Parts: sequence; structure tokens; C-alpha cells
Amino acid sequence: MEVNELEYNTQIPPMPLPEYGRNIQRMVDYAMTLEDKEERTRCAQAIIQIMGNLFPHLRDVSDFKHKLWDHLAIMSDFKLDIDYPCEPVRRDNLLTKPERVPYESRHIKVRHYGFLAEALIDEAVKMEDGEEKTALVRMIANHMKKSYYSMNHEIMEDKKVFDDLRELSGGRIDIKEEDMHLMDVRDVAQLSKNPVGKKNNRRK
Repeated sequence: MEVNELEYNTQIPPMPLPEYGRNIQRMVDYAMTLEDKEERTRCAQAIIQIMGNLFPHLRDVSDFKHKLWDHLAIMSDFKLDIDYPCEPVRRDNLLTKPERVPYESRHIKVRHYGFLAEALIDEAVKMEDGEEKTALVRMIANHMKKSYYSMNHEIMEDKKVFDDLRELSGGRIDIKEEDMHLMDVRDVAQLSKNPVGKKNNRRK
């Protein structure tokens, strides 16, 4: 096979599997020109040996040899007529799209609160009144306040949090501003900038 020294990659057809390089692709193209099937098969076996030598660290990988024959078929555009030692991949298998992974689609009423807040609210609604429910409601309200701050970088008034909590619970969680005090998210923001344990290098 003669190679034109002035041949540029932009002037020759693209390679189906460029990781094997242009020389391997030329070997495959050459094998396809051989008229005798037995000779083509022997040539293909030699090409497989060379392809395997390019990735010696993969020799212990399961079905490595089978993958090489699949790659040979792909590089020949599935036109290499030889006696394959295993069934190579088919063209239609490469074109088949994988099945869509099913997942549960949830509608989030208020996006900046997220699904977690709504799920916790549903759980709180089911609980009987008492200290445990009050603690959960306070945790939910603080979570909502922090989530809003994270998304908008603005301080939300407690009253607005309780109004949204009432709406999201369908009126079943009704908290008055004077009955529950929420955290100041500015303290949380400051804590994230100066986490506990971080050394203060400023000299007093």
C-alpha cells in the first residue's frame, strides 16, 4: 500500500473508530480488497492481533476479543466477508436507541422549595398535634426559608414562610408569626463562609 506523503486527514474519509489510528484502518481497507475469502480471513486475524497489541491492559477484560471483532466489522462498514469466530455486532444494533429509563415525574408547586419540603409537609399533616409535630413544622419552615435564600439570595420574612406553608398544606398547617420564631438565614450564610474549625489567620 502506497501512502501519499502529502495526504492530509481533511482529504481522506473519516475513520469509524479513530482510536485505532489510520494505519489499522488502511489494513482493514486492504483486507476488503482481497478476493479470496480464506486469505481475507487470515488477514483479518492478523489485524485483530495487532489491534489487541494496542491495548494490552484490556486483555483480561471479559469478551475483549469479541469486542475487537465487533470493531473490525464496524471499521469495514460491515462489508468484510470473512469467517468470523464469533457473531459480530450488527449495524441495526448500533442504530437502535436504548430504551428510555422510566422515572417518576413529580409536579413541584413551588420550585424553590423543592420536592422535599412538600413531602415533609404531607408527613406533618398526618401527625397528631404535639411537640413532635411542632418540631417537624419548625424544621420544614426553616428549610423553606433557607431554600428561598439559596435560590434568590434574599431574606424571606417569616410571615411569608408561614403563608406559603399554609397554602402548601391546604390550610391544615396554620402557624402565626408570633407563635414560632425561625432562624436568621444570614447566620447560616455567614457560617458557610466561616465554617466551624476554620482557623482565623487574622492577628489580633
